[in-house]
Amino acid sequence: MAFRRALKGTAVIGGGAVAAIFGLSQLVEYRKTQARLAHVAAEAELKVPFADELPTRQAQLATLKNTEEFDVLIVGGGATGAGCALDAVTRNLKTALVERNDFSSGTSSRSTKLIHGGVRYLQKAIMKLDYEQYMMVKEALHERANLLEVAPHLSAPLPIMLPVYKWWQLPYYWAGIKMYDLVAGTQCLKSSYVLSKTKALELFPMLKKDKLVGAIVYYDGQHNDARMNLAIALTSARHGAAIANYTEVVNLLKKIDPQTGKETVCGAHCRDVITGQEFDVRAKCVINATGPFTDSLRKMDNQKTENICQPSAGVHIVIPGYYSPDNMGLLDPATSDGRVIFFLPWQKMTIAGTTDTPTNVTAHPIPTEEDINFILTEVRNYLSPDVEVRRGDVLAAWSGIRPLVTDPNSKDTQSICRNHIVNVSESGMVTIAGGKWTTFRSMAEETLDAAVKAHSLSAQPNKTVGLMLEGARDWTPTLYIRLVQDYGLENEVAQHLASTYGGKAFDVAKMARVTGKRWPIVGKRLVSEFPYIEAEVLYAIKEYACTAIDVLARRTRLGFLNVQAADEALPRIVEIMGKQLEWSQERRTAELEAAKKFLYLEMGYRSRSEQLTKTSEINLDYQEVIRYKKRFQKFDHDRKGFITTVDVQQVLESINVQIDENALHDILNEVDLNKNGQVEIDEFLQLMSAVKKGQVSDSRLAILMKRAEESLDMRGPVTVDRSGGGV
Repeated sequence: MAFRRALKGTAVIGGGAVAAIFGLSQLVEYRKTQARLAHVAAEAELKVPFADELPTRQAQLATLKNTEEFDVLIVGGGATGAGCALDAVTRNLKTALVERNDFSSGTSSRSTKLIHGGVRYLQKAIMKLDYEQYMMVKEALHERANLLEVAPHLSAPLPIMLPVYKWWQLPYYWAGIKMYDLVAGTQCLKSSYVLSKTKALELFPMLKKDKLVGAIVYYDGQHNDARMNLAIALTSARHGAAIANYTEVVNLLKKIDPQTGKETVCGAHCRDVITGQEFDVRAKCVINATGPFTDSLRKMDNQKTENICQPSAGVHIVIPGYYSPDNMGLLDPATSDGRVIFFLPWQKMTIAGTTDTPTNVTAHPIPTEEDINFILTEVRNYLSPDVEVRRGDVLAAWSGIRPLVTDPNSKDTQSICRNHIVNVSESGMVTIAGGKWTTFRSMAEETLDAAVKAHSLSAQPNKTVGLMLEGARDWTPTLYIRLVQDYGLENEVAQHLASTYGGKAFDVAKMARVTGKRWPIVGKRLVSEFPYIEAEVLYAIKEYACTAIDVLARRTRLGFLNVQAADEALPRIVEIMGKQLEWSQERRTAELEAAKKFLYLEMGYRSRSEQLTKTSEINLDYQEVIRYKKRFQKFDHDRKGFITTVDVQQVLESINVQIDENALHDILNEVDLNKNGQVEIDEFLQLMSAVKKGQVSDSRLAILMKRAEESLDMRGPVTVDRSGGGV
């Protein structure tokens, strides 16, 4: 089977050819500029049949069922699949897309959130004089510039610091980063620069000072990956593509080509995962854009076909925002095992990752404790000893499976290039495999070029360069001010809506309920510490959200930012969706259970909760045990050996602290390891030991009892009667 590599010319180049590369790059730049000018004229001709209102999911399914034949059926709703749908529909092809889960439910929502050319790939290209890798970086930098332009509300340039701890590395890294700027050419976001040790610590005060000689800062892009994926899919829907999530391919449809006598793929037999209803979708061409599941669909076409993907797991963790500056990332170019670690501010939190290890393909990848601890160890190596990096500070963790294109003789996945392959099978199915988030658009363009050629489709030229995505056209940097002034939203909420929905933020604001307060006038939050509001749940349904997980993980990003906050918001999300979608009580219960399982396994809640178990060792010295027992006894007046919500409530009332009974129950339940409705002294000592070791942080019970003890000590002894026991 012949494969067509995405970037041709794999020959290794000699040292004298480097200058020739840059001459070629100028030619490539000129041609792309000319193509862009041609696109500006072509964009005016594009029709947007659903500019005002998106068709509902039911309407999309009806179109899939009732259309006699599509030109193109895309299987997979990740970044690449959605990109293919947008490319196809804007070429005036009758386009369909099906995704068996939710849009961006796989790898596309679990990235490092960077839009980048690949600094390390450029390093490999230069060190190995590899023309193919150089052109891959060049293409990615062009796509980086385009993506920042077409979705400015979802993306922005981000400065990234590369700290240097050896003098000889300063000119070495500087030359490499400057080459990165040079390859970007006119699309360089901002010129890189060198910082002294003093200036580096001023900009990144958490950085380890010892042996630091300086730093280099360069620029790449950052985005909200799941929302970007959704914006691409919704844009294709507005242009007329029939797209449906929770619609899986059961088997491929085939027919005999009368001209060649060969069996060809002519569509797919699909099943609506929500209702179980099955139907056929016929198409002249089927495109396989299923990411890590590429080989599954290829084997559905031909059982004897060879695998072309080697999956690799990348784990990321989220820790509090105080671990990094608001607008400065960090790159560790050489970890203890040779991998690269990014340490980036995102959504007012800090992302650290990623790992890169071979894995099995699964729809539900789980972050391991080993990977989480590896990332924490590497983070500790670069941060000041004054900053205690605690295991308990990990607010969320996730694993994403990269669909790497590999040579069967490859020994490890770290050395595999994130290149892509476009393949047309003997039966006519087009497969796009591999690649990276940043280059989804050019990958889609090449895929559609191959599809048009293989199936002789009547298509217009590509029009996706510079094509504004959902919400981008009416967005401005000051749009949030209008949201505050016109609707009475909180400033933080308005900024969040503007950066998430762009010009569509006004549609969300119109759905927001009046709070009944003096301020904010509208916009009730799902949880107090995050700017997500209840109206977003209603709007998510318009964006094809079908489950509570869709809202927690991909319409909002709460599940990726803080699993405990997501768990707290979950019941209200289910209540809102249940009312709007008329769910039965059984469906609501199932949604709660499914979302809790998702948070527990896939978003790291299990790893977080397992830091405190019934078998946890108590690692406290004698004085600490005495101190904590004394604190415990201020709540356990009867010396029962345990405390209940009643005991805690009595003490809190005595110091004029009011806490809702349900909230208090949740606080104790976090520490109640044997789930008997009470916290024993051993459980409390296990908690304080875990806090001491950094395994647990922000324990509400530990903080509450400490503050209550301090208040009681200031006021003197308090009797049970005074605390409300005899009233």
